[in-house]
Amino acid sequence: MRRRGRVRALWTGGVLAVLVFALLCLSLCVGDYVLPLDDVLGALFGGGDAGAHFVVIELRLPRALLALLVGAAFGMAGGVFQTVLRNPLASPDVIGISSGASAAAVLGSLVLSFSGLALSGAALFGALAAGTLIYTLSWRGGVVGARFVLIGIGVGTGLLSVLSYLLTTADVDEAQEAFLWMTGSLNGRSWTQFWPLLWLLVVLVPLTLAAARALPALSLGDDTAAGLGSRVGRQRLALLACGTVLAGAATAAAGPVAFVAFVAAPVARMLLPGRGAVLPHAALTGALLVLLADFAAQHAIPGIQFPVGVVTSLVGAPYLLWLLARANRVGRGG
Repeated sequence: MRRRGRVRALWTGGVLAVLVFALLCLSLCVGDYVLPLDDVLGALFGGGDAGAHFVVIELRLPRALLALLVGAAFGMAGGVFQTVLRNPLASPDVIGISSGASAAAVLGSLVLSFSGLALSGAALFGALAAGTLIYTLSWRGGVVGARFVLIGIGVGTGLLSVLSYLLTTADVDEAQEAFLWMTGSLNGRSWTQFWPLLWLLVVLVPLTLAAARALPALSLGDDTAAGLGSRVGRQRLALLACGTVLAGAATAAAGPVAFVAFVAAPVARMLLPGRGAVLPHAALTGALLVLLADFAAQHAIPGIQFPVGVVTSLVGAPYLLWLLARANRVGRGG
């Protein structure tokens, strides 16, 4: 049975990776100028004419790769939070982590005139600060999932109030630009946002996967995990820290792209029932979601480019409503 499960996990991961690569190629082919796949592959491997090379490498590739990395980071972060806290609502964009990043970034942009990497750094700092505040407020000799989620929602609501105040007191043009960033957008993103996120993920993903070795024991409950020899508090803190930095790094690169962290991990677990957190599959699912959403945002209506966060919200909001309705039925014994 275990061997069959591993084989299914490998096949599922392979299919997801192929779909991600296919959607990446489609994103590079389609645009104002439609390029044949041969020209795209030629440009990627150093061949092709100068025009195709410029369109693919300088214009489309950084945005597509950034969508891939942002989706992977959000997907893995959502899988970590939901598994550690054993609550499907425990997603960074629901419990205030993304709100912390947004508040810090908007504060840096409107008050301190930050831009570029300084703005991204402010967003990452905001995510860490929000995560630290939520963890501290929810600590009662340990952290319980439901209490962490409720306090996170409260902290997120408070931070949204701060954001509203900053936007209503700002110059109209600056407020409009900040609001666009808060929607979550890949429009105009370039290699400047890609490389810092890549180097962060090169460090964060191995650390998260190493910390995730404790997840099977933690998913059994604190007492059982402690009985099995796990250092519950320390391992949970390490995992939550990794999830917070993953979500903060993705938000710093593209803004708080809504619902990707919330949806990716449940979809991955649906593909592999009974396999636990399946963090690599959650990352691939997140990458697939953001690539697909960004493609739709660019090409669904000719001549108009939506922020990618608008499209992901259209997918995630119904899922949240379904989850709440289902929880209500279960609570009534239905």
